[in-house]
Amino acid sequence: MGKDTTKQLKKAEQLYKAMQYKRAAKLFRSLGSDFLNTHDFDVARDCFVSAAKCLINEKKYILVIDSFRNAGNASLFMNDFLQAQEFFKEALEYVPSLRNNTERNQYFILFSCLSYLCSFVQGNHEEGINLIKKVKVYVDDTYFKENPLIRLIKDITIAIKDKKDSYLDKIEKEFNQHKFREGESLLAKQALVIVKTLISLKTKITFDKNEYTTNEIIKLKLNIDSNSLKDISQNSFYNYTPKDLTISKIGINFSDNFTSHKKPDLPIKLKPGQTYSFEYLIKSHFQMEKNFIGPFILTSELNGNLKFFYEIRDILNLKLNSPLPSLDLSINNLRPPLIGKTFPLEILVENNSEGEASSLNLEVEFPDRIKVIRGTLKKQLYSLKSNENMKWEINLKPLEAGDYIIKIKTKFSDPDQNIIDDTKEFPFSIKL
Repeated sequence: MGKDTTKQLKKAEQLYKAMQYKRAAKLFRSLGSDFLNTHDFDVARDCFVSAAKCLINEKKYILVIDSFRNAGNASLFMNDFLQAQEFFKEALEYVPSLRNNTERNQYFILFSCLSYLCSFVQGNHEEGINLIKKVKVYVDDTYFKENPLIRLIKDITIAIKDKKDSYLDKIEKEFNQHKFREGESLLAKQALVIVKTLISLKTKITFDKNEYTTNEIIKLKLNIDSNSLKDISQNSFYNYTPKDLTISKIGINFSDNFTSHKKPDLPIKLKPGQTYSFEYLIKSHFQMEKNFIGPFILTSELNGNLKFFYEIRDILNLKLNSPLPSLDLSINNLRPPLIGKTFPLEILVENNSEGEASSLNLEVEFPDRIKVIRGTLKKQLYSLKSNENMKWEINLKPLEAGDYIIKIKTKFSDPDQNIIDDTKEFPFSIKL
C-alpha cells in the first residue's frame, strides 16, 4: 500500500466520521476497486464493507447491495467462502428495499444462488437449497423458472444425482450467460470442480468371500482411484489444479446384525492419479431376512478447502448362512475307576453353537479290557437345540490297568439338512 493510497484511505475514514457518507462511500468504493486490482483482497473487502455502511445511512440500497457484492467477491479471491456467504446474505437483506420489481427478482435470485454456491463448496448442499426455496416466494414464478442461475443449480443437482458428464457439458456451454464477476466465476468453477469429481471419481467395493456365516468377520475393501483428477487439471475451463484429495471420514450404513470391527486409519491424502484401498472389518452377529451394507459416505476435501461428501450408493446384500452346528463332548468318572470294580462314567453332549443338530445319533466304543456292565452304547435324539445338552451314564468295569482310548461317534443333520459325521477320541487310564 503506497503513501497516496494510505492517505486516501485515511481521508475516507475521516469523511465517514464526519458523517459525509456520500463522499466517503464514493472514495471507499474507488479504493476497494483499486485494491482488488492490486490483489490486496483483505483491504479491498474492508473498503467495500465501509462503503456499504455509508450508503445505508444514505439509503442508497442499490449501491449498498453492490458494495456487499464486491466485498463478497474480495473474500472469494481469498477462498473465504463462509465470509463471502455472509456478505451475500447481507446483500439479500436490502433487496426488499428496492423499488424496481425486476431488480428485486434479479437480486433475490443472484444472491441466493451465490450463497448456495458458497454452501456447496463447504459441503452444505442442503443449506444452499433451503435458502433458494425460502427466497422463491418473493420472486415472480415465471422469472424464477426461466432464470439461467436457477437452471445452473438444477443442472448441478441432476449432474450429481445421475452422475452424467452431459450436464456438465451443458453448464460449460451456458456459463458465460451468467455474467458473473471474477470472484463469482471463480466460485462457480470451483463448485463445478466438485461436481466433476463427484461424477468421475472411481470406486470399487470387494469382499474376501461370496458367503459368510453368522459371527464371522467380513473383510471389505473400498478402492478409490483418483486418476480422473488429472482431467480437471488439463481442462482449461476450470482453471484449477487439484493437488490432493483428502478422505477424512468414511461412513457406512448397515443392517442391525452387523457391527464395525475395525476401521481404516484416517485421514488419507491422495495425489491425482493415485489409488488407495481402505480395509474394513465387519462382524455379523445374527441373521436377518434382508441384511445390507451400504450406502457409503466419504467426507472429502480438495486442496484443503473444497469440501464435499462422496456417496457410493451401492447397497450390498450378503449371503449370510447359519454356522454349522458343532457338538462339544466330554467324559467324567463319577467314581474313581478301579480294577474289578464297577464305576459310572458320564458322557456330556453340548450344543454350544447357534445351529440346531437334528436326527442325532451317538455311538460309544470301549476297548476290550473295559467291560460294559449297564447302559447302552448307542443313543438317538430327535434334535439338540442351540445351548441344549444331554447327559448319558454308562456303568463300566476295568479288567486290567493300562492306557486306553474311548471313541464317541456322532452323526446329525444341520439346519440345511447337510449330514455331519464326526469322531472324537478320549484318552482313558486305569491305574493299579
